Amino acid sequence: MSGNIWVIAEQRESELKKVTYELIGEGRRLADEVGSKLEVVLLGKNITHLAESIGFYGADKVFVADHEALEKYTTDGYAKVITNLIKAQQPAIVLFAATTMGRDFAPRVAARVGAGLSVDCIELKLDENKSLLCKRPVYAGKALVWEAILTRPQMASLRPNVFRPARRDESHKAEVEKVPVEFAPGEIRTTVKEIIKGATGKVGLTEASIVVSGGRGLKGPENFYLVENLAEVLGAAVGASRAVVDAGWKEHAYQVGQTGKVVTPNLYIACGISGAIQHLAGMGSSKYIVAINKDPDANIFNVCNYGIVGDVFEILPILTEEFKKLLAES
Repeated sequence: MSGNIWVIAEQRESELKKVTYELIGEGRRLADEVGSKLEVVLLGKNITHLAESIGFYGADKVFVADHEALEKYTTDGYAKVITNLIKAQQPAIVLFAATTMGRDFAPRVAARVGAGLSVDCIELKLDENKSLLCKRPVYAGKALVWEAILTRPQMASLRPNVFRPARRDESHKAEVEKVPVEFAPGEIRTTVKEIIKGATGKVGLTEASIVVSGGRGLKGPENFYLVENLAEVLGAAVGASRAVVDAGWKEHAYQVGQTGKVVTPNLYIACGISGAIQHLAGMGSSKYIVAINKDPDANIFNVCNYGIVGDVFEILPILTEEFKKLLAES
């Protein structure tokens, strides 16, 4: 394999996202296996200082594109910079995050460099020729397939919260190269005026290690406090099923599922959720799933690790109080 392994980092407000460390960890593993370097591409404004930290996590080199036009994410801006850099440097493998941002610009970058893209991957490995093989879910998570990427560079987006994050080692240093960035007038067609943060809780849904979600079994928006109280005690993010969002109980930002957010926490607690295929596609890869539903035949019990057959209105207050006691003692 000629060329190095690349990771496209994600940052918000000059802070690296958790998924970046997961990408670096997997990229480091692949680089060590093929005997190549791991290089990270970092875009934004006033983010050069992050390059040193990226080096501590295993990168051999960091390309830094620091420009005022990259302060807020735009498809045109990010896609152009990354495309030009790929064409100039010719990496062997490029890894993106399968986040909202990554899902937007990764396909555009792939199209511009004439490469294929394997999306939402949950496992990577190399074949006997050191070519990348990607495992990903299909048919709303009902099946898993291995894809071989025949184009170069080989490009894949990785599902967050699946891969092991890189460990920090301050003895490891990275070379830093600043990337010249220029945009012609009108080249970035979108202007981001303001980013309004929704009230989705203290913990980001896609990055949370624990998620507590509510469904139609809560019977109305006035009862969602039961889910929110448990989430607050556990330091968890709050999620919701599509039925809840469609009914207007919660904003779309809370939706877990095929048309919402894909989450892969260590613990997912489904409260009053029946387990439709669309919802399972968004949380089926969670490490542990706990289901609470009064219907013993609910589909959610076919995928959960632990199931409680009972009324959420009785069980959630008890769980909340018991967790309060346990956490107070620890």
